[in-house]
This record gives sequence, C-alpha cells and structure tokens, in this order.
Amino acid sequence: MPSCDVLIVGAGPAGCAAAITGQRLGLNVVVVDKATFPRDKCCGDGLTTLALRELEELGVQPTATRSWLEVSDIFLRSPKGKEIQLELPKTQGQYAAVVERRELDAELVQVALDAGVEIRQGAAFEQIDIEEDGARVRLQDGTIFSARNVIAADGMWSPVRKALGCTPNGYRGDWHAFRQYFHADGERSRKLWVWFEKDLLPGYAWSFPLQGGRVNVGFGVVRKDGIDGKQLAAIWDGLLQRSHLREVLGNVKSEGSHKAWPIPARLPKAQLSRGPVMFVGDAATATDPMTGEGIGQALESGRLAAQAVTEESQGHMAALRYETSVRVALQLDHRLAGSLSKVLARPGLAEIALRLANTNDWSRRNFARWMFEDYPRAALFTPSRWKRGLFNTQGAWVNTP
Repeated sequence: MPSCDVLIVGAGPAGCAAAITGQRLGLNVVVVDKATFPRDKCCGDGLTTLALRELEELGVQPTATRSWLEVSDIFLRSPKGKEIQLELPKTQGQYAAVVERRELDAELVQVALDAGVEIRQGAAFEQIDIEEDGARVRLQDGTIFSARNVIAADGMWSPVRKALGCTPNGYRGDWHAFRQYFHADGERSRKLWVWFEKDLLPGYAWSFPLQGGRVNVGFGVVRKDGIDGKQLAAIWDGLLQRSHLREVLGNVKSEGSHKAWPIPARLPKAQLSRGPVMFVGDAATATDPMTGEGIGQALESGRLAAQAVTEESQGHMAALRYETSVRVALQLDHRLAGSLSKVLARPGLAEIALRLANTNDWSRRNFARWMFEDYPRAALFTPSRWKRGLFNTQGAWVNTP
C-alpha cells in the first residue's frame, strides 16, 4: 500500500498550492485528480492581487501562458448608467490580470511536477476511511493510499467532503454564474468591464479581456429562493442584447458554448476539517461573497493547509491548526464582504457606494486596490494586521520585464 505525508485530492489552484508548498517544506506529497490536464474549468478567469502574489510565490510566470493579459484599467457601470474608470498602478508590478483557467491550471500542474510532486491524473477518488494515525483513501482504479493528512481540494461538489458526511443537506452553492468566450472587435473591449445591472444586484455582468482579441463574458447572481434554471437562462440569452454591453463589445463571434456553475461562499459557516482531513478552496466554500472571486482564496487556503502539516506531527492536530489559520486569514474579510454584498443588493445604495468611490483620483485608485484584494478587505478593522506600507504595497512580478 503506497503511503505519503499528504494525499491531495484535486489538482486545481488550491491543490497545487498545497502540493508545491508541501514539497518545498520537505513533505512526501501525492496529488490525484480525476481529470487529465489541460482541461476546461468554468470561471471568470480574473486574478486579483492576492492571487497574483500567491502565484508568484509558487513560481508561476505570466509568460508561460498564451492568454495572460495584465489589467490596469477597470471600468464600472452603475445601476443608473454612470461609467466609472479605475486605474491600478502601472509601474509597480501586476495588480490584476486575466488568464484562461485551462492554461492557468495546466501551468500550476507543470510547476508542481517540476518541483518533484507526484501527480496522478485520470485517477478519481472513491472512498475514504479515517483511522487513528491518518486516513486511507481508495481510488476508483483500486489503488489505496495511506496518508497522515488528506487535503480535499476537489471543488464545490467535493466528493471527499460528501463521503465524510460534511456537506449540508441540499447545498447547491451561494451564487450562480454563466460565462462564454467570444472574439470581440470593440475598441473598448480591451478593458476590464463590470456592469452593476439592476436586475442582477448584488451580482453583476462582466467582460474580461484575454490576449488575441478574446473576451470572457458572463454574469453572476446570488442564489435566491424562486430563481430557477429557466430564469437564469433567460438572463443569459438577453445579456448581449443590452445596448451598453453591445457598445463596448462591438461585433462578437462566439467560441464554443456557454457554461454555468455554482459558486460556494460561506466560509464562516463552513466545516473546514474532519479528523486529519482539511477542506481547501471551493471545498471549503472560501469564495469571496461579494465578488465571487475564489482563486486567491483557493491558493492561500491550500498553502496554509500544507504549512499546518509541517507544523504538527499528528494529522488531526494539523487539521485543527489549519482551521485556525485559515479563519484568521480569511474569515473577517469574508464577513465584511458578505455585509457589503447586502448593501449592493439595493440599487440606490449601490449607486451611492459607487459615486463615493468615484469622488477623486485617490478614492478611485484605492477603491480599485481594495476591490482587487491588494490588502485584506477588513484591514481597517483588524489592528493586528497594521504595518508600515500596508496600503502602499507593490504588485506581483515587480522586476519582470
């Protein structure tokens, strides 16, 4: 029976962050994933400053992916149609970017392989049994692993979480999202756009630019009672017919079909561990409840899980340490974002909030940095995080041409 310090189920951003970190810290790490990379992943493809800094630390290089596009100009449209232009710093590294998830995830897998991580692709999880000294995990091909710790990085539907009975009954995510790739010829389509549509609040529609004249267009809405698939499909069918979207995008040519997916965003309520098992990324429901962004949180939670294993010799104690560290790192920001999402749910309050952000150059610049997670969302309310330069940090890859 093969054994390891950490068995990671899932080779997405959270799983690869855990694997690369653990390998560097001297752990014997094995990753299994039912998919074979590269594979498509339904996502908005946007990367915040938090995500970029985590990716830089892991060794990812923007030049390794074809579709990567650095973003410094962001355009918002308020519920009443007011356009607001935000600018991120342009000479201090990257603060925001867009890259196709198919390419990003494949590059993270390659970085992990180059670091010496064993990754078994096309290997699906089947069963887990918790034991006194760790856990045994059976794959669908019959292979059984013995591991001191298991990191479940297997997404929103997390088969590991389900097998352990840790998924709330009837849970189907906190947001719905649709997206599709297009080729767009509108001059303004080369900018990152967020439209706060009255009928989507506190959600929004987006157009995120990629290299080669491509865009990722989609929308996300908070899950509410009474909203069904037909209503969501109707919103999608009419989205590109809205005049202000057409004006930005110009002529569009679809690429493939649209896809829909649920977004989990309830970290404060989530069960983050069970025995020696840790849930990370979407399996931990760690997505930001205001923006629907989850890559930065996935990378950070995966890293924290691996670090916890190196700090505790017993599997269940490592899991408890991880739960403490991830709540300290993310929970206050998550609660604040959830509260602000309720404000944005009301068109009048959303309009006021965006007008305040548009007061002057300082407010626009700092709202953009706050929105893209340049620093912790709740930093002002957590003195323990205060340090010199907190609100004047550099982006990622400062010295990269």
